[in-house]
Amino acid sequence: MKITTEEAKKIALLSRLEFSPEDLEKMRDSMNSILTYMEELNQYDTTDVPPTVHAVEQYNVMREDEPHTSFTNEEALMNAPDSEDGYFKVPKII
Repeated sequence: MKITTEEAKKIALLSRLEFSPEDLEKMRDSMNSILTYMEELNQYDTTDVPPTVHAVEQYNVMREDEPHTSFTNEEALMNAPDSEDGYFKVPKII
């Protein structure tokens, strides 16, 4: 299956793109090489191959998000250099 120059012009029009004649020819050649490659891939039997998004299996390496007890306010402020009304007190930055 080869794309003609007229088909390339129609694709450019539908894509709302404008090409010079030289660039249109480059785009047509590029699209033809993609279609040639796809035809080459179609010769392989993939009936028993499950569809995948990635070539390698991906999995989540993060731990499960499980609730657990946290620090109390007093424990969190225990080593703070300065605190006020249950909050960390820090110098004012302008």
